[in-house]
Amino acid sequence: MSSKPSPSPLLLLLLSAALVATCRGDPEPVQDFCVAAPHGGGEGAAAFPGLPCKPASSVVSDDFFFAAHARAASTDNPMGSGVTPGNVEAFPGLNTLGVSINRVDLAPGGVNPLHSHPRAAELVHVVAGEMLVGFVSTEGKFYSKVVGEGESFVIPRGLMHFQYNVGKSAARAMTVFNSQLPGVVLAAPALFGAEPEIPDAVLAKSFQVDAEIIKLLKSKNRKG
Repeated sequence: MSSKPSPSPLLLLLLSAALVATCRGDPEPVQDFCVAAPHGGGEGAAAFPGLPCKPASSVVSDDFFFAAHARAASTDNPMGSGVTPGNVEAFPGLNTLGVSINRVDLAPGGVNPLHSHPRAAELVHVVAGEMLVGFVSTEGKFYSKVVGEGESFVIPRGLMHFQYNVGKSAARAMTVFNSQLPGVVLAAPALFGAEPEIPDAVLAKSFQVDAEIIKLLKSKNRKG
């Protein structure tokens, strides 16, 4: 009986390259730049592999400039926090470059609440004050550190994390991502404010609490 022929080295190489390509968060650029063209938003507006490019003839220096982070975000809210996003939707010059940056402002005692970024790792660099920064691994281990001015802390992709101002003055951080559009999933709104609603029985069983507690949490996270 003859054995089946083994795949050629070239075929294996091509298959490996295809697998690696599908695992990337953002595609590699194939030109100097691709400033995102204005769009109306809506479903599919930021679909892979990125937004449509402006004609190169209409690109100007200001397309590569972003000033929104020069101003503090309001922290006058129940969380005592404000985030100014610098992703491709706010800063079109980032399109196809695989990077974005946010500004996080926290009042004393303020928290950037538990959330995750499904498409990017995050580097938190504190530029004023001090923050407790932490994340939970897939094994349920909590890693955290009080990060002071000029110090940094990295959060692996997709893991639940937060920043909390432990100081007596306002704190500020710049958070850098290896994706032009890292996405964000806020833990409480995702679980208790989803539309349509996750059934009370599912949440009550999952958290091992009474259904009335679930109803209370939903009332606090309902939109509108």
